Amino acid sequence: MNDREDANIRPGRERELASLYATARSLTALGDVDDVLDSIVRHAHDLIGTDFTYLSLLDDAGVLRITASEGTISAGFRSAHITPGTGLGGKVLESRAAHWVGDYRTAGELQHDPAFDAVVGKEGLVALLGVPLLVRDEVIGALFAADRSERRFRADEIALLSAFADHAAIALDNARLYEESRGALAELRSAYRTIEEQMVVMERTQSVHEALTGAVLAGGGPQVVASELAERMGGEVVILDRNGRLLARGGAGEPSDEEPEGGMRAEVIKRARSTGRAATTTGAEGRRHSAATIRAGDSLLGTVVWSQYQEPSAMDVRSLELATHVVGLLMLKDNAAADAADRLSGELLTELIVASPHVSGTQRTRARSRGIDLDALDVVVTAEADGGSAGELVRHLHVIARQEAGLAGEHLGHATLIAAAADAEGFARTVQQRLRTELGRPVVAICERVTGHDWARAFSRATRCMAVARHLGWTDLGAATDRFALYALVFDVDRKDELDRFLTDAIGPLLAYDAGRSTELVATLSAYFSNDGHLRRTADALQVHLNTLLKRLERISAVLGHDWRATDDLSLRLAVRLEGLRNAVQP
Repeated sequence: MNDREDANIRPGRERELASLYATARSLTALGDVDDVLDSIVRHAHDLIGTDFTYLSLLDDAGVLRITASEGTISAGFRSAHITPGTGLGGKVLESRAAHWVGDYRTAGELQHDPAFDAVVGKEGLVALLGVPLLVRDEVIGALFAADRSERRFRADEIALLSAFADHAAIALDNARLYEESRGALAELRSAYRTIEEQMVVMERTQSVHEALTGAVLAGGGPQVVASELAERMGGEVVILDRNGRLLARGGAGEPSDEEPEGGMRAEVIKRARSTGRAATTTGAEGRRHSAATIRAGDSLLGTVVWSQYQEPSAMDVRSLELATHVVGLLMLKDNAAADAADRLSGELLTELIVASPHVSGTQRTRARSRGIDLDALDVVVTAEADGGSAGELVRHLHVIARQEAGLAGEHLGHATLIAAAADAEGFARTVQQRLRTELGRPVVAICERVTGHDWARAFSRATRCMAVARHLGWTDLGAATDRFALYALVFDVDRKDELDRFLTDAIGPLLAYDAGRSTELVATLSAYFSNDGHLRRTADALQVHLNTLLKRLERISAVLGHDWRATDDLSLRLAVRLEGLRNAVQP
């Protein structure tokens, strides 16, 4: 391609990209699934410029059904479906990649479905391009662009429709999640109204219930519920989460050093959780503690504890139990919103790492909408725990990310947090201690400083340093990579050539000998140094006869070309150690 042709094509591609990002942004503003589907095909139609476009989604039976179209003529086509494994759609789904045919009717490489071919004939479909819709690496459907005359699809058209499909799949998934959350909330409200109809109890119980409901519908949270309940029932009301942490406290309860889960409260909470009903106990000074659990099905969400000096009546206990329904509704709503926010947080984290150091305007806008300043995110933390999955760690990292105006997620199998911190070492210790407390087992957290938005480099250094720390035997640690500066040759990818040169100079002949003859001279040397040159212990560690060990040591001297045991072996020891660490951090 000459400069003049390139100059002619570039403005067109720039306009296409600008249109792609503009339409992708408009999709994110939609919440209803049907609106998103219609918007996808409409924008794709305008973007690609073919005669018509349509979108098909997989149903539960694996059948690809057309759910939205633009530019089509026949009603039969708009309601058509494609059986599994047939047509261009079957090929797109099976390969998870874009495919096209210049003439669908004569495409012999496709397995044709007679019913769909009949619909195709009525619509006049000839040339067809299909790209997959992928959500979290799962195919949910396909997007198609079609012409009524034979043609070839260019590479830039395929790339443009594929890029739009990626954005469209995310928007569709977000809309589904929003609709599911909205439906779940509607179901909860419906269930709550059913409960309300059955609660024909004393006037005070109904009054308390109505007051709490009004407070929630007005936008109040757990603190408003606790205060309202304490005002109407007297005493002190405490709301705890499933782990016994304080969420809200209401009323003028007597000052006490007693923790919410301590003393008599701990006893009554335990009884309420075991029975599933409200329970009451009396403290040493005559103070009554009543507890009722907050549940959603079989899941425990938390506990409401009411403390006062009067013997609680049956309607008081009923009011307390009703309060748990209100708080449960609040928690479920908040959890659904938090789950959606956490998923989006993880997606943005991955995008930033993959694209770094480039930061797009769209990414900045998405971050600002979450109250995050991307320019301030200057540390990357990775965490691991024995017996704990990355997903489990990520759930706790999301809490820290929300508090620190950062991002959390799982990237390449590693639990990862991007945040702002003046002191990388101190921040790593804080994250490690919080995770250790939450999980109840040792955790290793490694923090690396970010420069110039290069989160990818910081992530690589942190994860490789993590492998080094684990190989060195650390199982419970919060530290910055600076703590392991001695081993930076291993985990700093920018110093790979430097490490290779050092190892080649020090033990290159041994490495070549092992590779060419499948021997274990380097491993033998490592065991020898690890056992401080004690021959018997070294032989036992290698599980070989002493004579075999002696022959290996002689071979090492022969390969190296000098009596390494009679000279300063510091560089040799260091090289063997670094080679072991390099193997530990290999992906």
